[in-house]
Amino acid sequence: MAPGPIAKTTLTALGAVGVVGASAAVWGIGIERYLFTVRYAALRVLPAGASPVRVLHLSDAHMAPWQRRKQQWIAGLADLRPDLIVNTGDNLGHAEGLAGIRAAFAPFAGIPGVFVHGSNDMQAPSPRNPLLYFSGPSKRKPAVQNLDVDALDRYLEDELGWRDLDNTAAALAVGGLRIRAFGVDDAHRDWDDLEATATALAGLGDGDLSLGVTHAPYRRVLDEFTDLGADVLLAGHTHGGQVRIPGSRKALVANCDVPLDQARGLSDWTHDGRTVPLNVSAGIGHSIYAPVRFACRPEVTLLTLLPR
Repeated sequence: MAPGPIAKTTLTALGAVGVVGASAAVWGIGIERYLFTVRYAALRVLPAGASPVRVLHLSDAHMAPWQRRKQQWIAGLADLRPDLIVNTGDNLGHAEGLAGIRAAFAPFAGIPGVFVHGSNDMQAPSPRNPLLYFSGPSKRKPAVQNLDVDALDRYLEDELGWRDLDNTAAALAVGGLRIRAFGVDDAHRDWDDLEATATALAGLGDGDLSLGVTHAPYRRVLDEFTDLGADVLLAGHTHGGQVRIPGSRKALVANCDVPLDQARGLSDWTHDGRTVPLNVSAGIGHSIYAPVRFACRPEVTLLTLLPR
């Protein structure tokens, strides 16, 4: 029996939806996740008369050893000639990910830098139902495999010369300025210790610029960093939602409690009457179990800091 007009219309509509869905999957899995992008922004946060400072914000590489296209692109970012690198964590995405990180970060040796950890620097990824992210931030799960975070830290600190900001603070000389940078360990896993960070920061004395650095941009961390006098807040973790509705300012999910319209890019964070620029990087990578980006290209940010 031949289908009637209504049935034909329904089948046509379902076929169109299927074609659109398949096309989106091909784009997100096969194309967009390789469209690495530099996001540029400028902030007037330096003392009057200071020279500009170029800050390269890296996040969420989720590196696996076979991801050579990603490694080569990251290595090429040295051509941007950053004065300071801020790495907001989740560098590793595989037990052998450090080999890829070495290939990617080697050209940055000698450039001042700071970093904090995400949980994926310590624990290998595992399969996860992506629909669960709509019910709230992901829950803590037992580690499928512990990663060699000590080897990662030895590389970042001893070979690249970067400073670890997990629940502590450090002072750096960059472009004739004294920069105070402070941070926390992954707030998504409740590893943050804001009291320890505040104590370490108090011991540094004054500086020309203060940077608050966190992997996951939870409100409690951003509020405390604002109270501690941060001039700029930097975070990652959200992947910008990873899959977004084209043209929408809001992410569908953020995997933390940051407002969805602040889950990617530069915005203002206000707490107790003080407003501070917040940059949340959508990150460079993705879990090897969720190899897709849609309307949310992998990215780094080059922030040019200028005099007020």
